[in-house]
Amino acid sequence: MAQPCCMIVEDQVLIGMSMEASLEEAGFTVAGPFTSCAQALEWLEHNSPDLAILDIMIKDGTSLQIARELKNRGIPFTVYSGLPPKAEGPPELRGAPWLEKPVSREILASTLRSIQA
Repeated sequence: MAQPCCMIVEDQVLIGMSMEASLEEAGFTVAGPFTSCAQALEWLEHNSPDLAILDIMIKDGTSLQIARELKNRGIPFTVYSGLPPKAEGPPELRGAPWLEKPVSREILASTLRSIQA
């Protein structure tokens, strides 16, 4: 069985590299980490992950446009943010699991496995 490809959108380089290593150890292939919305959207023009992790606040704004694109394609994602979830958050994020930084690599991997299609 092929390893699922997980897209990482995270503007903190060390956090992104740590997530990449953790996910590869857990059996995922990784796209990214992308440190900007522009980078991630450019990659999505020609590629499609199986699932994704999105930090909401990234260096060129928010990742809501990426979330919208993933939802349009039916690709599940989880939010990984230093911000707490809001009851009336943006529609692009509704239904997505929300992990507040930091979380253990086990919680990250199990959350991703739970949203895999």
